[in-house]
Amino acid sequence: MNLVADYVLQRLKAWGTHRVYGYPGDGINGLLGAFDRAKGDPEFIQARHEEMAAFMACGHAKFTGEAGCCVATSGPGAIHLLNGLYDAKLDHQPVVAVVGQQKRLCLGSHYQQEIALENLFADVSEFCQMVTHPAQARHVIDRAYKTALTRSGVATVIVPEDVQEERAEPSPPKTHGSVYSSVGWSRPRMLPDEQELRRAAGVLNEGEKVAMLIGQGAAEAEAEVKEVAELLGAGVAKALLGREVLPDALPYVTGPIGLLGSKASDEMMRHCDTLLMVGTSFPYAEWLPDEGQARGVEIDIDGRMIGMRYPMDAHLVGDARETLRALVPLLRRKEDRGWRERIEKDVREWHRVCERRAEQHFGGTINPQAVASELSSRLPDGAIVTADSGSGTNWWARHLQLREGMRASLSGTLATMGPAVPYAIAARFAYPDRPVVAFIGDGAFQMNGMNEMITVKRYLDRLRGGPPLVFCVLNNQDLNQVTWEQRAMGGDPKYPGSQDIPDVPYAAYAELLGLGGIRCVEPKRVGAAWDAALRSPVPVVLEFTVDAEIAPIPPHIMLDQGKKAARAMVHDPGNTGIAVRGVRQKLTEFAGKLPGRGHG
Repeated sequence: MNLVADYVLQRLKAWGTHRVYGYPGDGINGLLGAFDRAKGDPEFIQARHEEMAAFMACGHAKFTGEAGCCVATSGPGAIHLLNGLYDAKLDHQPVVAVVGQQKRLCLGSHYQQEIALENLFADVSEFCQMVTHPAQARHVIDRAYKTALTRSGVATVIVPEDVQEERAEPSPPKTHGSVYSSVGWSRPRMLPDEQELRRAAGVLNEGEKVAMLIGQGAAEAEAEVKEVAELLGAGVAKALLGREVLPDALPYVTGPIGLLGSKASDEMMRHCDTLLMVGTSFPYAEWLPDEGQARGVEIDIDGRMIGMRYPMDAHLVGDARETLRALVPLLRRKEDRGWRERIEKDVREWHRVCERRAEQHFGGTINPQAVASELSSRLPDGAIVTADSGSGTNWWARHLQLREGMRASLSGTLATMGPAVPYAIAARFAYPDRPVVAFIGDGAFQMNGMNEMITVKRYLDRLRGGPPLVFCVLNNQDLNQVTWEQRAMGGDPKYPGSQDIPDVPYAAYAELLGLGGIRCVEPKRVGAAWDAALRSPVPVVLEFTVDAEIAPIPPHIMLDQGKKAARAMVHDPGNTGIAVRGVRQKLTEFAGKLPGRGHG
């Protein structure tokens, strides 16, 4: 007998979904039986928590370009999906969520686990629909995928228990109201208006100091970005979601921008006279040119966001690659390369600064910058690297140099804790022949990463024996990013009641599960620890005990933040380390000497 649940999975498979991340519950009993009958295609991948399943679906979408898929039961299971789905929504990733619901007969009776799921998922979803009749399943699934792919967002399909177990109707009777949809979608070719292209070329040709800022929307336009940067003599800064677009070894790539950014990116933005933004919605105005300083051109596929981050003179609504290709013939090569030479000089100096910072260790404790720096040259070709949200993200962004063909991502817009591990697991399932490294703080690892090591154990036979799968944990017993934000933004000393977290033996925990576990506490052993982890035949937790008092200092310090941080450091009774004393002195100097604009 072919039930609706079977048909739903067959339709997912027809759309190219061969792996569905989820957690079981009686609200999806029909679907679980169908997964069993499907014989592994699509395959049900059991996470430890529905939030992690949604993160995995988002990670799958990020690294494959396909729609990710997750499944959850009714009530609490559905609620648990939300954070992971919001990660997909805000980072513009296509994810289809299939959710159970109580039987239709009881809806409206305040039944156990009865939740108004259409309301719950309304904000996170571009499309949300409950299947109330077997004949609906076909077009609801089809529209979910078409919408998720077209809008680069979340589509939610709700299937009540009793509908799952009804006989499928793949082709409904040809009567009024019947709908006959098809599997299939193609990416549109979007080009801006010709007149706007010429206006954009005029702005860029007239500019003498062009800065480019790229994001994930430029992901398929690497060659075009390089060509435009070369014609304009521009430097290129990368928003975090655009890290993988260009390799960091290019001499004009200034690296990250913003609080986690480089001095080279900051200098470029502070002195440019023209700004070209490509496929990014970088939101922080304080790290962009002052209003009126630069003329602007922006390329974005979403017309709703064009010109929303900086006042633009030309608004190019279109695909980044196609738009840049159309723009290239209109651009004139800048013969004066003085601006480019200045940028390249700043990039070289920034790399030297990063090297010097990573070499400094205080009190015999590992500098977390060294952890990322030592990995950089050791990253295997084709590696996929993920990061979590926390102070470790600073070191991942600044010290880890990506090469051609490497992939990288994190929760860019939601900036939630928790996705590094599930992203890495999804990446390994999608690409079993590629090395995967996750960069995680101990706070995020305690929050949910440790549980997902059980998922790694659950699928150890498939995740072992290939290229390295490494979960790097920075153990500083502190929710470190927020600690520094308390100091710099609130002017308050560290509050141990909220910031201190237990010292957990993460490497030993991994060994308890049958995984690899490596613990490093000595600065001189950091490189050797990475070597051992990258040779491990099994997935490995690589734990570094690191210094919590290495400040994630931004490229320039705002006057108000400098004063607050200095005050907090002076009055923080727990700050006795050499590193903190050095930062305290530096911030005190900043507070007394900063110019009126607030730039150090």
